[in-house]
Amino acid sequence: MKLLLWLVVFLISGVLQYALLLMVSACLVDSRRFYDKHNGYYRWLLNSSTWILVFFGRIHLHTRGMEKIPTDQRFLLVCNHKSKLDPITTWYIFKDYDLAFISKEKNFHVPFWGNIIRKCCFLSIDRENPRKAMETVNKAAELLRNDEVSMAVYPEGTRNFGEGLLPFHNGIFKIAQKANVPVAICGIKGADMIKKNYPFHRSDVYFEVLDVLPAEKVQSERCSEIGDYARSLMMSYIESNEEEKNNVNLRTV
Repeated sequence: MKLLLWLVVFLISGVLQYALLLMVSACLVDSRRFYDKHNGYYRWLLNSSTWILVFFGRIHLHTRGMEKIPTDQRFLLVCNHKSKLDPITTWYIFKDYDLAFISKEKNFHVPFWGNIIRKCCFLSIDRENPRKAMETVNKAAELLRNDEVSMAVYPEGTRNFGEGLLPFHNGIFKIAQKANVPVAICGIKGADMIKKNYPFHRSDVYFEVLDVLPAEKVQSERCSEIGDYARSLMMSYIESNEEEKNNVNLRTV
């Protein structure tokens, strides 16, 4: 009984120390600055805190097609977007790839995490200001060219609360063209059920790499052509009624 009590005290102490480390580290980040160098320590904070969310949130992540992702170069990842937890589950799946998202400014004001993602080279975008949006595109391309991170962005521009896909903002593919990197076209399902299932049921999130367009093909096509192709793949994926849990090619993260 005494041993169990000490174990509980040790665990509580560890959690409190980790939380303090997270808060102090976040407070040391300048929220007004653009960080163009990826920071491994803050990436560890991001991945470890996400692991806690995934574990205690009873989230089971299943992937397919990860072998298509290039391991010798950076890439631009595009995906459908239906849940607030889409990016969180995605960057955890890609925890070995230093993935940074382009996201709305509001997400950079989330307590502690907002500053941590800044240090991991996440970028905010002003969707209402084309000039500022292009500045973000150029910054993302620069990060890719400098081999700091791989970038991720949602072509729909915002979450889709309905069926199908929202119209694509094909200009985001200029990021890959400017940086001369491949485009990984992906699909995700199930993250929108996490809030509904928690805490009594586990949630299964399915993520698939549908195709990876090599840099040469990205350079040779118009952004609208890349967007049309990516949209067709994502649409087929989200409309499929396949029983994911019975597919032997799925890998659990």
